[in-house]
Amino acid sequence: VPDDLLLGLKFIFGPCAVPALDLVDQRSVTRVTSPSGRTLYQVLGSSGKLYTCYSSCHFCTCPAFGFSVLQKSESLLCKHILAVYLSQAMGACQELSVSEEQLTSILLAEEEDEG
Repeated sequence: VPDDLLLGLKFIFGPCAVPALDLVDQRSVTRVTSPSGRTLYQVLGSSGKLYTCYSSCHFCTCPAFGFSVLQKSESLLCKHILAVYLSQAMGACQELSVSEEQLTSILLAEEEDEG
């Protein structure tokens, strides 16, 4: 990423820009699709935990999103969602096709983690 673009990303997205680019460099973003066309993204965070992101509704399951974006309104997004958007733009997403049942299992596992 050229320096001027990096500065622009840091100006717009703040401190999550560089960590998001690190996630993209590490190919930590996987686009998960089902036969019905449902899509979600899984991002392997720097802590080793897998987070689920929904670019269609701008949501991530990480604690930083819940706190900084939803509760405090301090940020526009977390590094995981920014990594999803950057991966999409750069064509750097890994691809995973799953059955509808597998997608349901992914979603239910996320719900159990939050509960």
